[in-house]
Amino acid sequence: MENKKITPLFFFLSLGTVVPLIVGVTAFLNLSFETLNHVFPDILTDSFQYGYVNYSYNSLRSALAILIIIFPVFMLLERYWQKSTEVGKLSHGDRTIRRWAIYLILFLASATIITDLVVLVQYFVSGEITTRFVLKVVLTLVIASVTGWYYIRMLRDQTKYQNLFAGIVSLLVLGMIVWSFSVMGSPMNQRKLRIDQRRIDDLQSVQWQVINFWQQKSVLPDTLTQLSNPLSGSIVPQDPEFQKGKVYEYQKVSDRSFQLCATFDLPIPKGWVPGQQGGGVVYPMTTTRDAAVSSVTPYPGGIGDSWDHEAGRACFTRTIDPDLYPPYPKPLKE
Repeated sequence: MENKKITPLFFFLSLGTVVPLIVGVTAFLNLSFETLNHVFPDILTDSFQYGYVNYSYNSLRSALAILIIIFPVFMLLERYWQKSTEVGKLSHGDRTIRRWAIYLILFLASATIITDLVVLVQYFVSGEITTRFVLKVVLTLVIASVTGWYYIRMLRDQTKYQNLFAGIVSLLVLGMIVWSFSVMGSPMNQRKLRIDQRRIDDLQSVQWQVINFWQQKSVLPDTLTQLSNPLSGSIVPQDPEFQKGKVYEYQKVSDRSFQLCATFDLPIPKGWVPGQQGGGVVYPMTTTRDAAVSSVTPYPGGIGDSWDHEAGRACFTRTIDPDLYPPYPKPLKE
């Protein structure tokens, strides 16, 4: 009599194969979409940015981390799952579970293709066809088609295609991971950019403290040590790599002009940032408005609040406009 029971091991093995497949495909598409967003910007939805924008890579990093972990797990479970079906001793219940799992995968692949085509037509009639959008659609169709083709063969017990499927998928995943790193940069490069952005934030803080000093006393400080004030809690920031001998430099140029210098690891990044609605030009990100006017104006429109720099030592000259930042009135003496 044929055994109709469902083996717990095979049930969870089937579940453990389908879930990583769904998660892995989602992560792969998210990774490819985010990478395409950086490579092919859309002027309607993105903005040109001077300076490092850490959050613009968050989605890419998350998808990359998930894919790096989930993909090997899926490949191991999928191979073991298919090997267990080659033995020919599956119970009737296990064979039913296997068919349900494959039909679920085929359903999701079909739904993905249909949704992809609907979105393509929707964007086409609205006139928003771009290179990156076309590539996203093509890539989604390729992934869904390859997955559907393979599991149709598995449904027919044509296991000879297993190695071919594993090779194609591995090449796609490996190629996408390498490409995403080439766009985002290595972890070491990312750290250097974040440290450089920290330096810009610190220089902005020092700049504000200098302006506040001038507004209170009508003179610029001679050194940075004059900015420290235990009563107000004002502290001059230090370079993140001060242990390596790197320091922030300050020099009084004239009665209302001063210069701030720092040593940077990399040139300031310049490029389109995905997801910044409105297009146009965005200048280096600041937590507050720049409190002085720079003598360097490298950007269109003559805006001079630039922190543009190359690798190595860079200096920024600022001139205070007394009309914008007038000295504080002196208290009346009784």
